[in-house]
Amino acid sequence: MDWAGWALFGIIATAILTAVMITAQMAGLTRLDLPLVLGTIVVEDPDRARVAGFFLHLVVGQAFALAYAATFALVDRTTWWIGGLLGALHGAVALLVILPLLAGVHPRMASDRAGLRSAAVLEPPGLAARNYGIETPLVLLVAHLAFGVALGVLLRAR
Repeated sequence: MDWAGWALFGIIATAILTAVMITAQMAGLTRLDLPLVLGTIVVEDPDRARVAGFFLHLVVGQAFALAYAATFALVDRTTWWIGGLLGALHGAVALLVILPLLAGVHPRMASDRAGLRSAAVLEPPGLAARNYGIETPLVLLVAHLAFGVALGVLLRAR
């Protein structure tokens, strides 16, 4: 496995994913703020939560990059299109499994089932994170495709 590549290129791919998400948010295509969502798990103040969430996002991105690198090593091939397929799968799992389940464990997120609570500062993502905007599923898929393609281009299967 390309360990040095994983360490460096995982950070680069996560930065690309984050840049796509922030650009889409600034363009008004989505209200999903991944650093805020992740950071408010551990910090109540939204400004501090964004900082904590950014670093949490880097750590989570590294974990996913490791899984991509292991997959590339397993199939003994690294290409942009395999990275893109993994990115599409990753994005679909994030949209259809991870984000909907997050409301059940996030201490500061309301849930569709329980309704709003006084401690909730974030609305629940809903199915495919559509509560954060109708374009959010597409934005999240494009961001994860970019993540996968970047890793497929930058990593070596070894």
